[in-house]
Amino acid sequence: MQIFVFARLIFIILAIVGLSLLFPILTALSCGELSVIPSFAIPLGASLLIGIIFYFAGKKTKIKFSIRSVFAFVALAWLSISVFGSVPLLLSGVIPNFHDALFESVSGFSTTGATILGDVEALPRSINFWRCQMHWLGGMGIIALTVALLPLLGVGSFQLIKAESTGPEKGQITPKMANTAKTLWLLYVGFTLAHAIALKICGLDLIDSICHAFSTLGTGGFSSRNASIGAYNSLAVEIVCTVFMFLAGVNFSLYFYVITGKFDEVKKNSELKAYISLFLICIGVITLVLIPHYGSFAKALRYSSFQVASVMTTTGYATDDFTTWPSAAQFFIFLLFFTGGCSGSTSGGFKIIRWVVLKKQAWNEMLRMLHPHGVFTVSINKKAGRKDLVFNVAAFTFVYFMLLFISTMVSTFCGLDIFTSFTASLSMIGSIGPAFGQLNPSQNFGIISPFLKYWYCFVMIAGRLELYNLIIFLFPDYWKK
Repeated sequence: MQIFVFARLIFIILAIVGLSLLFPILTALSCGELSVIPSFAIPLGASLLIGIIFYFAGKKTKIKFSIRSVFAFVALAWLSISVFGSVPLLLSGVIPNFHDALFESVSGFSTTGATILGDVEALPRSINFWRCQMHWLGGMGIIALTVALLPLLGVGSFQLIKAESTGPEKGQITPKMANTAKTLWLLYVGFTLAHAIALKICGLDLIDSICHAFSTLGTGGFSSRNASIGAYNSLAVEIVCTVFMFLAGVNFSLYFYVITGKFDEVKKNSELKAYISLFLICIGVITLVLIPHYGSFAKALRYSSFQVASVMTTTGYATDDFTTWPSAAQFFIFLLFFTGGCSGSTSGGFKIIRWVVLKKQAWNEMLRMLHPHGVFTVSINKKAGRKDLVFNVAAFTFVYFMLLFISTMVSTFCGLDIFTSFTASLSMIGSIGPAFGQLNPSQNFGIISPFLKYWYCFVMIAGRLELYNLIIFLFPDYWKK
């Protein structure tokens, strides 16, 4: 019965993802790319037919997830979605082999933005639309979208969304989880529309505007241009993208609090304060370092603010190759590889809140050395006594860096130099996209071996699902009754 429930829900999710293929089909029709339409229509028709059959076949089946089932279902759902996303790429012939198509699909849905394609401008526009749309679907969470559209997951919906969402703390902003998911997705759609309209006003055509709105709000970084946002050479476009990248890196729950007038929830948010502070400090320092490099303060500010927003929010856009910058500027960009955006945002990475917790706990330990009998607690959002959060963050930190070191080792065995291996692994886990060395922003991941592509697919999905949802299957205790 559990297998049937899994299959039913996964096919329903694939049907929802498949239904979204209507947008690339419309793009293909508008651009006269008739030969590409079957590449989208076949998976659309198949997923919709099977999804409808399974939806009605098990409508009376009671759905209840155990903790063990939640991990298995979310991991299986994301693997299925990733394979499904590769089908249009394979059928269209733009990517001829499975490992490359899967890598591109996983990179899309996990919002990593690393690509194996060297010339994206040569692709049909509908394919580029699908690549960027994968970012958008994966950014807020496909399971969350399913719950928002079809509140059929019952008592297990909160656990499933909790397993898919990012950050150490996951809560509800409305009494019902389905309403929470719906509210967050409506906010997400609203920001996407606003960004697309702003880009259209800045001079981009409609398809490019939507594509880059998808990539920006999903903090993914896929572009329809080989030179990314830098291809437009437009200050207005860069300012708009910088603003929306920054907004996408904020916890979306805070926007709900703003709309509902709960401004105190926003003002006391510890993570938001740290996020804004780090953002401004890095822009300031890198701007000062880049003034001699670009010859003017205005240019230095323009390029530093865009690249800080891109790397910090794990979007991965580029307007210049930051590996050509002075070493001091590269150092601060490298530090941002370890941060990420806020929990509850579409950003990947380690997350700002975890560094806030670690900093506060380290400060408390130093105070405890001076005052052995004192009582010190970690205060987050002006709420004290968060030992559970400290333990959660400590465990996550260990797993995060262990996977980073293992992935670096695997990468070196596959032929990459040590620095490229380390930064590429960090980029894959944190869903950043570009790396340093051989995989810098001006290069692509097509040069790596098929085995390493499969390994990075595992790492990207693990990073998107906050590590535990995939790694837990390697522990013997998971398989014990």
